[in-house]
Amino acid sequence: MKTKNPFYYSNNNKRYHTLDYYYKNRFHSKVFKISLNAGFSCPNIDGTAGYGGCIYCSPLGSGEFAGKKEDDILTQFEEVKKLLHHKWKEAKYIGYFQARTNTYAKVEVLKEKYEKILKQENVIGLNIATRPDAITDECLEYLKELNKRTYLTIELGLQTIHGKTSKLINRCHSLSCFENMVKKLRKEQIDVVVHIINGLPYESKEEMIETVKYLNTLDIQGIKIHMLHILKNTKLEKMYEKEKFPVLTKEEYIDIVIDQLEYLRPNIVIHRITGDPKLDDLVEPNWLVKKFCVLNDIDKEMVKRESFQGKRLKDESKS
Repeated sequence: MKTKNPFYYSNNNKRYHTLDYYYKNRFHSKVFKISLNAGFSCPNIDGTAGYGGCIYCSPLGSGEFAGKKEDDILTQFEEVKKLLHHKWKEAKYIGYFQARTNTYAKVEVLKEKYEKILKQENVIGLNIATRPDAITDECLEYLKELNKRTYLTIELGLQTIHGKTSKLINRCHSLSCFENMVKKLRKEQIDVVVHIINGLPYESKEEMIETVKYLNTLDIQGIKIHMLHILKNTKLEKMYEKEKFPVLTKEEYIDIVIDQLEYLRPNIVIHRITGDPKLDDLVEPNWLVKKFCVLNDIDKEMVKRESFQGKRLKDESKS
C-alpha cells in the first residue's frame, strides 16, 4: 500500500520542495537553467579579500558544468539551448552565471554579459552565483532595476556558519557580511538562494544542522545543499592527503540531509540536494558520482522515517 505523501509542495514522490515543482507552478512550463562561464575572478583569489580561493575550489571555480570561458557567452548559451530544444520545444530558459563570482566586475561589464542573455528568445530570467562581499552599492542598484523586468535570483555562497570552518576553507568573509547582504537583497525583493556544504573538514553533524537552523531564521527563498567533494589539483586534495580527515559516507550524508530538511520551512525551495562532480576530477567520495542513486535513497529513507521538509517545525509547534 502506497504511503500518502504528507508534503504539499510536491507533484511527485518528493517530500521536499523541489525546484521543478516551483518552476512549473510559477511559469507553467518546463524551465531549464543554462550554466555559463563569464570569465569572472573572485575577491579571495586576487587579494581583495584573500589569496588562493576556497580550498575546495577547482581551477574552473565551481564551473565544471558551465561553458568554456574562452567561448563567447552567447555561444555557450546557444550550444546548450540547441540540445534542450530538440526534446522540449516549448521550454523556457534561465541564464545561470555559475563559475566563480559573477558580480565581481564593473557594472558596465555585468550589464554587457547579463543583457545579452536576457535578449535571447524564451529567456525568463537570470540566476547569478556570487559572494556576499562582492555586491557593491552600484551593483545592487542595477540588480534592483533588473529585478523589476525579469525573474532574478541571487545565489550567495555561505557554506557554513561556523567561524573556525570558514577560516579553514578560506572563505574570507564574515557571517555578519553574509546576513547583511541577505537583508539588502530582500529589501529590494530580490530572491536569495544560499549554498551550504555538508562534510566540511572536522564539522560535526550537529554543526551542519546548526547552519540550516540559522538559515531558516532568515528571509531566504531557496537553498543548495552540497556534499563536500575533494577534487584533484585543489588545496583540499593536499590537505586530505596529509591529514586524511573523515569524509561522510553516503548513509551519513543522507541522514544529515533529511534532518536538515526537517528544520527548513516548507516554502524554501530546494535547488540542489547533492553534488555531481566529474569522475575524472574526483578524489573522494566515490559514491557521489551516482547522483540519482543518492536522490532515490534520500526519497526512500524519507518515506521510511515518515519524514518531510519542515516536519520538526510542525512537531515543535504542536508541543
